[in-house]
Amino acid sequence: MATVNRRIIDAHHHVWDLGARPQPWIKGEALAPLARSFSAADLTAQARAAGVTGTVVVQTVCVPEETPELLALAAGSDLVAGVVGWTDLTAPDVADTIAALRERPGGDRLVGIRHQVQEEPDPSWLLRPDVRRGLSAVAAAGLVYDLVVTPGQLAAAADAAARLTGLTFVLDHLGKPPIATGELEPWGADLRRLAALPNTVAKLSGLVTEAAPGNWRTEDLRPCADIALDAFGPRRLMFGSDWPVCTLRADYTSVLGIADRLTESLGPGEKDAVFHRNALRVYGLTDFGPPG
Repeated sequence: MATVNRRIIDAHHHVWDLGARPQPWIKGEALAPLARSFSAADLTAQARAAGVTGTVVVQTVCVPEETPELLALAAGSDLVAGVVGWTDLTAPDVADTIAALRERPGGDRLVGIRHQVQEEPDPSWLLRPDVRRGLSAVAAAGLVYDLVVTPGQLAAAADAAARLTGLTFVLDHLGKPPIATGELEPWGADLRRLAALPNTVAKLSGLVTEAAPGNWRTEDLRPCADIALDAFGPRRLMFGSDWPVCTLRADYTSVLGIADRLTESLGPGEKDAVFHRNALRVYGLTDFGPPG
């Protein structure tokens, strides 16, 4: 693997305990390897060996119990620097709920909110008045909003970001480009439209699982990464492993190496931005320093 900057922030990973609650999205033979519990301890050794100094753990299910658990996890961790949690954006008391989360153990590490928009049948869900009011509450709280959307929802995401200029929108997994088919339009055009807005950032994450199963190569991912680099630039892209979902295609170290190769055209300062500084700035993270 080529060497990335020694200080690395993994801006996107998950944990879950099937003993605590099910993960309804894990269904079918293709996702069967994920049908077990994955803890922060499972990740730590791999992350430390790769030079990762901090991570952002991201919600997986839209239930109120998960976010307090992730905050408590972060409170006891010297690796998990930030939590992107969930709250019901359509609830009248969304601002109070966010404030209450911040009073919990680890509440100082709440950095963002996410909803599983990709599961919403309405492609314009983000533009609903009640959702926009909730997003305004996220902005007022000084948090960012992570976008997990499908390509068909990117246009609505761009419209939402254009209307809510005081909120930073972070696009997860580059909007799940259709890498397996290679038909990159209209995804590419919609991504560029989103990237044209100054309050948007994207994660170089989740690409390996969009590739076709079997004999895929890093070069299959490069066209999408190149479009994102051109559209957002290295100052608005962040590395994320999407562990453990990434393990469907590649292990942690391999995913980091793939991201390194996809950004090989960047200079040292630009690489440091993608793999470290951007996450610190966008999420307001505490930098835990180099691993011991």
